[in-house]
Amino acid sequence: MRPTLASLVHHSALKLTVRAGEDRLDVPVRWAHVSELADPVPYMEGGELLLITALKLDAEEPEAMRRYVKRLAEAGVVGLGFAVGVNYEDIPKALVDAAEQEGLPLLEVPRRTPFLAISKAVSAAIAADQYRAVTAGFAAQRELTRQTLTNGPEGLLAALATQVDGWAALYDASGAVVATAPEWAGRRAARLTPDVERLRERPAPASSVVGGPENEDRVELHSLGTGRRPRAALAVGTAAALGTAERYAVHSAIALLTLTTERSRSLQDAEQRIDAAVLRMLLAGEPDHARMVAGDLYGALLDAPFRIVVAESTSTSTSTSTSALAALAEIVESAAARAGEAVLVVPEGAQLVVLAADEGAAIAACGEYMGALEAARTGSVAEQQGGGDENGLVVGLSAPVGPIAAAAAYKQAEQALSVARRRGRVFVEHEQLAAGSVLPLLADDAVRAFADGLLRPLQEHDATGRGDLVASLRAWLSRHGQWDAAAADLGVHRHTLRYRMRRVEEILGRSLDDPDVRMELWLALKTTQTD
Repeated sequence: MRPTLASLVHHSALKLTVRAGEDRLDVPVRWAHVSELADPVPYMEGGELLLITALKLDAEEPEAMRRYVKRLAEAGVVGLGFAVGVNYEDIPKALVDAAEQEGLPLLEVPRRTPFLAISKAVSAAIAADQYRAVTAGFAAQRELTRQTLTNGPEGLLAALATQVDGWAALYDASGAVVATAPEWAGRRAARLTPDVERLRERPAPASSVVGGPENEDRVELHSLGTGRRPRAALAVGTAAALGTAERYAVHSAIALLTLTTERSRSLQDAEQRIDAAVLRMLLAGEPDHARMVAGDLYGALLDAPFRIVVAESTSTSTSTSTSALAALAEIVESAAARAGEAVLVVPEGAQLVVLAADEGAAIAACGEYMGALEAARTGSVAEQQGGGDENGLVVGLSAPVGPIAAAAAYKQAEQALSVARRRGRVFVEHEQLAAGSVLPLLADDAVRAFADGLLRPLQEHDATGRGDLVASLRAWLSRHGQWDAAAADLGVHRHTLRYRMRRVEEILGRSLDDPDVRMELWLALKTTQTD
């Protein structure tokens, strides 16, 4: 431990005598400093034992000594050593009284004890304390490494909590608590999630110190990772500021956790190639080959119902698009890791493909994230026009399927993605397409152009005032070709309606007896009706 005034007083070679402040000798001494200045405070940092002979002090003047001692105490000087037998045979009463009044420890230094001996004693004690701290730090590093290799991050956290006499918590990239030690620290760690999220916005490595809820403890937060965005975070809670040994332990934990959370680039590339190969085999209708290649990498993911997500960025900027897709991948992977689920994430050019367990945490996290984006974009002009925003995502989600139907699921996800783009939505599930109406799909520009072109000859005819062919066609089709009912709706004779339908056939060059023609005309009429 660091030297204190008490340890110096008990140092047999120094022969120091306490003359004031006996109840404050347990204060640590940062350094021993000699100064005969009348005001040495400008050269002090706090924590010093000041050694004087009172060469330039009026040590017998009570008021002068009160001012002198008070200024030293306010500057953080922890003690005053007075050498007797040099300028004064004894410590003047005025100085003793001032020290007693201010509560500043006053030590009598005998003539045979040079100030240099006191400085050496302080220096040696500080060096010994630092050596002990370094030794303890290396021992902590070895223990933390052993626990990491044996029990993973959980073992490391337990060892770290013991080393700092506090608690430790690990957060994933989304700011959620992954593990804590001891277990009782879980609630305390969870309340710091907003602080972890703010830390994630800063480039790694980053750290901050926050007060625990209701001032329970002092918490240090450290980001983990070597990239621009942290992959995880470490929280360390203690009752007081960390000492040197504890600081070594924390730094060792940061390095070890970074190694466990930040995989090498070559390993990441290899895993991505495996992911892509497995996905292509599934889409090619070769689930058995996909299982063989995957091995145990994806657990039971390929043996249970899963869904496929296809995501696409709406940004025209390549860097922004990559960042948006990476954020979604991070959300999905973190949720799967917390739940102990396997997930397959494959970047495909400007898209991201995710294969995850049906009703699992990854799919739920994707839905929640996209729901938050949808809410944030509600009311924007771009959203209302179906264009999305420049920094957003569009996601399509398939129905749950088995491995043999992976290709169909991928097509479903792409169809849902296409509908999301046309409708100005950020997230569409394939089941929603079958549950809704086909009419909203007619809003596509190509469909509108087809409808306008098909009906234009009839509209031009009606514009001359020679009949109402468009309205007559709509009524006739709505009544499934029933002449009397359609004529009644229009308020005309059925022979008039028959004449108008013959004119429609003549102008369009198509037969209304053809069901495909009637279907196209009805869809064209419904499309123009929604304008």
